[in-house]
Amino acid sequence: AMDTAIQTIYKATIIVEFIIGNAANGFIALVNVIDWVKRRKISSVDQILTALAISRINMLWSVFIISLIYSLYPDLEMTVKMVRMKNNAWILANHFSIWLATILSIFYFLKIANFSNYIFLYLKWRFKKVISVTLLLSLVFLFVNILVINIHIDVWTDEPKRNLSYSSTSNNCTQFFRFIFLINTMFTLIPFTVSLIIFTLLIFSLLTHLKNMWYNVKGTRDPSTIAHINALQTVVTFLLFYTVFFLSLVTQVWLSQFIEKYNLFFAAIIINFPSVHSCVLILRNSKLRQASLLVLWWLRCGSRDVDTFVP
Repeated sequence: AMDTAIQTIYKATIIVEFIIGNAANGFIALVNVIDWVKRRKISSVDQILTALAISRINMLWSVFIISLIYSLYPDLEMTVKMVRMKNNAWILANHFSIWLATILSIFYFLKIANFSNYIFLYLKWRFKKVISVTLLLSLVFLFVNILVINIHIDVWTDEPKRNLSYSSTSNNCTQFFRFIFLINTMFTLIPFTVSLIIFTLLIFSLLTHLKNMWYNVKGTRDPSTIAHINALQTVVTFLLFYTVFFLSLVTQVWLSQFIEKYNLFFAAIIINFPSVHSCVLILRNSKLRQASLLVLWWLRCGSRDVDTFVP
């Protein structure tokens, strides 16, 4: 009974996070597309945010559908074809969601940080090229990730219709899934490391800037300091969600033999990242924040009008 109650809580959490995530990411994409149509141009940050929002909607649906299948059909035969489809869908959804969020951090870093280093200045002047190259490089990692996983699946079995469910508790099957989780986690570690480096460099940039301000006897609330602090707050919130997400992936590697028991628990943690972090992005972005306040005001006024006309 206790297990059933816990599973019900996990399911309810997933549904709430799924609704919030779709609403937040759909809102980001819609506001930016409307603004794009109005102005007939779109800024670099809005391009990244829109692409990130779309990728996160894709990720939310991928995790939700996989969780739904496991929840409704727990005894469903796990064929090699199903394992391959599930893993490829997860790799694609997770890859773009993580890398586009990392690219957003790179964008903030290049726009706000101040270093006299020639290499940094070169990258700062060509930030669009840096973003394009990072995205292309991430596609190489995506290709290698999919290739390694599919080779592992092919090596593990030669039978295209082999049933995996009968040996789901066996040592062989545990090792099989553990390797998949390990490879996916290793590839997720790459953008995570990039984000940590960006965070460290932003702190160094802020400290250098504050040191210069001290020597010049200026206030610490100048525009550059405020921009640094805002960028750091954005990157810190991203890293906090990212760390929880990353640790959940690492835990899956060590708990492979219990993965069926904790399936919904991990799904709830994984969905939390693209859902709640997108709400934070709305609050951190002035245009999106104003648009959200306008929507809330409109909904409030709309509900009042409805109450007025109710006899």
